[in-house]
Amino acid sequence: MDKVFIKNRNGVKLAIVVEQTPNQKGLAFVMYGQGGFKEDLNVRTFTEAFLGKEYTVITFDTTNTIGESGGKMEDATITSYYQDLEDVIEWSKSQEWYQEPFVLAGHSLGGICIALFAQKYPEKVRALAPISTVVSGKLTWETMPKEELEEFRRKGYIVTPSISKPGVMKKLSWASMEDRLKYDLIPEAGKLIMPVLMIVGEKDTSTPLRHEELLYGKLPGKKEIHVIKGAPHTFRDPEHLKEIKQVFLNWIDKI
Repeated sequence: MDKVFIKNRNGVKLAIVVEQTPNQKGLAFVMYGQGGFKEDLNVRTFTEAFLGKEYTVITFDTTNTIGESGGKMEDATITSYYQDLEDVIEWSKSQEWYQEPFVLAGHSLGGICIALFAQKYPEKVRALAPISTVVSGKLTWETMPKEELEEFRRKGYIVTPSISKPGVMKKLSWASMEDRLKYDLIPEAGKLIMPVLMIVGEKDTSTPLRHEELLYGKLPGKKEIHVIKGAPHTFRDPEHLKEIKQVFLNWIDKI
């Protein structure tokens, strides 16, 4: 495992981890959701599945989150996450292990970012795994109770404790909600012609199954969707993670 630090397009530090496999059969980039970090349980589960199938795997901390990269979390948006993904892939092109097409996997906000990349560069993406993905900013707004949304707008931010990193408080700005409204995967879902794996928790209230099915129904190619019984939006239960890893292992064999 190698860790490197680069600068993104805005000159801010990005932490990248490269887990190279000797007999490389593929390359995968794995991305977490809002407020996450590259070592979180979702990222490790997806990563270990790819490593088990002899893929080289790239994980990274986006800027403006709770990992090792620079920036402030209150500045995190889909736009900033997506630009960091592009910058990590661009840096990767100069590395000896780089290959195209590659696989993209991401959870939640990371899910919409990898799907946006695949819509823009379908020829570069061998397969896509947007897990518990944000489908559109508009749908995100609809999941929040009106009173909560109004208070968020009035205050300009919300602060919540990190479950993954106890003691860390996550501050999210209203600007991030406004930024989300720029994005919607549905209109260009037809560009996602590569094999697509979707997974969602049965009890997910942030990106519920009905949202995932809207996107799934528009996908033109080889696709599958799995519902993890009893699981919430963020997967932490060992049994849920074990099931998800097996789904990934089976899917990787098919791509």
